[in-house]
Amino acid sequence: MQEALYYRILENQAVICDLCPWNCILKPGKTGNCKVRTNHNGKLFTQVYNKVAAIAVDPIEKKPLYHFYPGKKILSIGNVGCNLHCNFCQNHHISQCMAEEFENYRMISAKDLVDNALKIPHNIGIAYTYNEPFTFYEFMFDTARIAHEDSLKNVVVSNGYINPAPLKNLLPIVDAFNIDLKSFNKDFYRKQTKGELHPVLETLKIISKSPAHLEITNLVIPGLNDNETDFLEMVNWIENEIGNETPLHLSRYFPQYKSNQQVTPAETLESLARLAKSILKYVYIGNLPGDKSASTFCPNCGELIILRNQFNISIKQLNPDSTCTNCGNTINIVI
Repeated sequence: MQEALYYRILENQAVICDLCPWNCILKPGKTGNCKVRTNHNGKLFTQVYNKVAAIAVDPIEKKPLYHFYPGKKILSIGNVGCNLHCNFCQNHHISQCMAEEFENYRMISAKDLVDNALKIPHNIGIAYTYNEPFTFYEFMFDTARIAHEDSLKNVVVSNGYINPAPLKNLLPIVDAFNIDLKSFNKDFYRKQTKGELHPVLETLKIISKSPAHLEITNLVIPGLNDNETDFLEMVNWIENEIGNETPLHLSRYFPQYKSNQQVTPAETLESLARLAKSILKYVYIGNLPGDKSASTFCPNCGELIILRNQFNISIKQLNPDSTCTNCGNTINIVI
């Protein structure tokens, strides 16, 4: 175990964790909402340091990041635990698991992870993903720092449920984020995730003011967060607070964990995408194979910029300076 960052010592060996908005107050022997940070004799420790629960080399588009080094690979790692408790969790076998319950860890140091990443052909860096990476903050931070020093890119795929101080501490060494904005309805967050909406919005605003690349994912769940009024409010907020060039991914839901809602109809995704495209420049539909809404078009002239068929990527009309070869319009994309 490794002593955790961002906590304060209280009376009678209790501690308060300041990593995320839960601000868990833990007596000795107790573990936080994240399932991985535990009070041992008046000090807070992380149980997931120097270990991973999942590791793979993925297409960068799988994160999903469509405007960050398209067509490249990235070494992806995950752990156990999450500080939200979504009824519809797509990775519940690791995210909703207590640290001591998981049996298939791979023990590996931050330096060894970076060394492995450097050996992978066409790999641009390391993605912290699969479960909620902020729950393994200390291991992520140390790995990202070494990767940054070795000119690798760091990518964080997160629910955005973190306090401002640890987030800002991480920003100088992270190159890109995909943040899951699950809904724009406070009641949805409280009922379906057991969390709050406001901290996620604050995270998005903080990242948007940094040099890091930002994309947003919204998992569309029938009957829970597909209300067009709420959706339009969310899209308008993204335009006003983050910017209309922020890529938005609408992801198709499949029943998982405690949720048995029907699979998201293609018509729902297409209807919401049309609404979003009237406000935002780059809107994509995920988990809908063959749909042309996964491709990138120039918002100025309509020219096909990048053709995507699942994870097969073909760059069509993009100059090295990220401008459209047809009209010269600058595309918000990192290549």
